[in-house]
Amino acid sequence: MKLTKEQKAAHKAAFRAMSPADKLDYIASYYKWPILLTVILLVIFGSAAHRQLTKKEPVLYLALADIVAGRNLADTMTAGFLRTEGANPKRQEVYLYQDLYLSDEADVLNHEYAYASRLKLMGAIQAQKLDVVLMNREAYDLLSASSYLMNLRELVPDSDPISALLATNVVVVSDNAIEWQLNEADSHERVTESVQNGLVLTDCPLFRMAGFDGDVYAGVIANSPRASAALRFLQYLSSYPGSRGNG
Repeated sequence: MKLTKEQKAAHKAAFRAMSPADKLDYIASYYKWPILLTVILLVIFGSAAHRQLTKKEPVLYLALADIVAGRNLADTMTAGFLRTEGANPKRQEVYLYQDLYLSDEADVLNHEYAYASRLKLMGAIQAQKLDVVLMNREAYDLLSASSYLMNLRELVPDSDPISALLATNVVVVSDNAIEWQLNEADSHERVTESVQNGLVLTDCPLFRMAGFDGDVYAGVIANSPRASAALRFLQYLSSYPGSRGNG
């Protein structure tokens, strides 16, 4: 019901005559839900604005598969590369996936973790949010066989010094294992080819004293939309003037 001018004036006068505590109680009783809704909306819009203002654009997505990088090495590969690119660390980043474990072992826990890591890696690849993978030999073999890695002969010029670090691995072109197991094929036929789809970084200064067990390889994901940045990253890793260790 709409109030008359006299009624509105009477309400205002009554409100002004209230004590501060009574005013708060009155407001809480009659305006609680509008106030609460306004606060919720302010929090939602404020959080969205904060995320947008602080969101960083990845210049490169990097994954470590079956290897662990200490804080110094991780900082060199992320913040260090940003500095060489002249990027703004407040607005840009090298996004790092760590603790990916792809190797299959008999232990059930390891097997489940490897399965989860593979799902995470495949999701990142399908979303085009993975460019470079640093890995041990076993992870390199797995990713190569699955055709996830780019043929680096198509990316690295012959005149580039890192061409001397190219590694060759097997890529499975076709495999009818499923059809054969389901008795839909007379024989198991597996066609492979050898492709230079990795770099051996073990003897590069940055990795030489890092304490890794075995060789360290780098590969570029085949569907990477940032292949040029990936090439600059590989050049940066291979030519880094010294290693600060893996600690």
